[in-house]
Amino acid sequence: MPKNVVVIGAVALGPKAACRFKRLEPDSRVVMVDKDHLISYGGCGIPYFISGDVSDPGQLQETSFHMLRDKEFFQGAKDIEVLINTEALSIDRQEKRVHIQNLTTGEDTTLPYDKLVLATGSRPRRLDILGIDLEGVFAVSNMHEAIAIKERIASGQVENALIIGGGFIGLEMAEALTDMWGIESTVVEITDQLLPGLISKNMAKIVQHHMEGQGVAFQLEDRVERLEGNKKVERAITTGGIIAADMVIVAVGAEPNSDLARAAGLEISPRSGIVVNSRMQTSDPDIYAGGDCVEVTNLITGKPGYYPLGSMANRQGRIIGTNLAGGNSEFPGGVGSFVVKVFELSVAAAGLNIDVARSEGFDAISALVIQFDRAHFYPEKDLMTLEMVVERGTGRVLGIQGVGSMGDGTVGRINAVASILKYSPTTEDIGNLELAYSPPFSAAMDILNALGNTAENILAGKNRVVDVDDFDELWKQREKGDVVFLDCRGWGNAEPFVEKYPDHWQSIPQDELRLRIAEVPKDKKLVLICNTGVRSYEAQITLDQMGIGDTCNLQGGVAALKKWGLDLV
Repeated sequence: MPKNVVVIGAVALGPKAACRFKRLEPDSRVVMVDKDHLISYGGCGIPYFISGDVSDPGQLQETSFHMLRDKEFFQGAKDIEVLINTEALSIDRQEKRVHIQNLTTGEDTTLPYDKLVLATGSRPRRLDILGIDLEGVFAVSNMHEAIAIKERIASGQVENALIIGGGFIGLEMAEALTDMWGIESTVVEITDQLLPGLISKNMAKIVQHHMEGQGVAFQLEDRVERLEGNKKVERAITTGGIIAADMVIVAVGAEPNSDLARAAGLEISPRSGIVVNSRMQTSDPDIYAGGDCVEVTNLITGKPGYYPLGSMANRQGRIIGTNLAGGNSEFPGGVGSFVVKVFELSVAAAGLNIDVARSEGFDAISALVIQFDRAHFYPEKDLMTLEMVVERGTGRVLGIQGVGSMGDGTVGRINAVASILKYSPTTEDIGNLELAYSPPFSAAMDILNALGNTAENILAGKNRVVDVDDFDELWKQREKGDVVFLDCRGWGNAEPFVEKYPDHWQSIPQDELRLRIAEVPKDKKLVLICNTGVRSYEAQITLDQMGIGDTCNLQGGVAALKKWGLDLV
């Protein structure tokens, strides 16, 4: 029997659910409502429109066949009625009607429904500070703001930009403004690292160092207290001082747009997300919800998680469309996979980073490997950095993150692990993970396999490691004289360090260690170093065998120091 379905929201999840349902039940009626006239666009492409990589805003609204996804497209090609410039004011669950208002004419009416879909998305978190309403202050929340930002830049009105927030959008906007337009850009982040809660501090430091090399300035552990200017923003007053800014981008996160659902009496989480089951049904079985307005299960912790990601919204939309037609499709949850481009780097992750894992009660360690993304003998190659978070005792993998050059290499490795995280893989599973191999694409022992093996060795106590931030602290305290930094590389690599720090840096190549064991200090802690941490691990095994056990191996070696920005010579 044909149904009457109303969909509120027409950007990502709404169109996907509507189209899927209409394919399954073409005789049913679907009405899609949105308070904007720009619908069904790729919001994640907004930074690339501002940067100029995407030249026209219409490209974000086109299909792969260059058809514009507007009202006429959905009505003509999909047989879906679309009410643009129309706001859903309230839901009468008892009468199963949605009260709507045409924002152009002011006319009020109601839409009856058998099933209702809430695709109300999210809204940018607002900063409650003086000057937030000055001209030139934007939140990158929709196409209208994106167009206004680009027009302001293109007209030559912007020389200095301030980005408030060091998350995805903040970093993408910093790149867009700096790389394409040459704007002096400063990112202010209230925490002590970029991408807080998403990657580890050491990985964040790699990202920060790279972006600083491209001209972006950062002020961490700083807070914007107010914005000042004569009608137009001119400067920001922070806890750390004054920043000149004729444009301000507020990118301090998003929150679920759940007001309509709350007013209708649907169950809402403490973090304001609409609560849904695995079929994407709300507390009212005739009302579905998905995308940025809902919370779903985190498959690592088993707790509710919030993931405002376009890819997740599209997958949930298909599930909702199937279930509207009487199916029984389920969305089990997510692990928060993401990838973000920052100049020539790609930064990707899935699951928990080390700090989040520990805050969630896991007894966790992290393993870090830096290795070529292709066979070492292949002429075109680059170093990739991967870090994996593992639970002690069980060896269960809790998360993975990576930084590498642009291309598919880094995100491919992250995706390989992300796809199996819900099955609670172990270090052994990662060490034995079957991956396609050819020298132009990977090494015979892929970096992922090496990462699994490294984590296994750490858990077994064979590889006793120190991270770059801990190394930095040891280095700062080197004058105490209780630590020696033992370089396990060849003399050509070690010589500049030994000559500059003769009292603290010692050179014994790993392959000469057994013959020169008498030269190794036995009354001091040894920090073992090589280019990437492999030879220094071999040295640690040798020293253990020779009865010298007070050692630690620098994860990632000198390559990690350089990527972190700690260039000792």
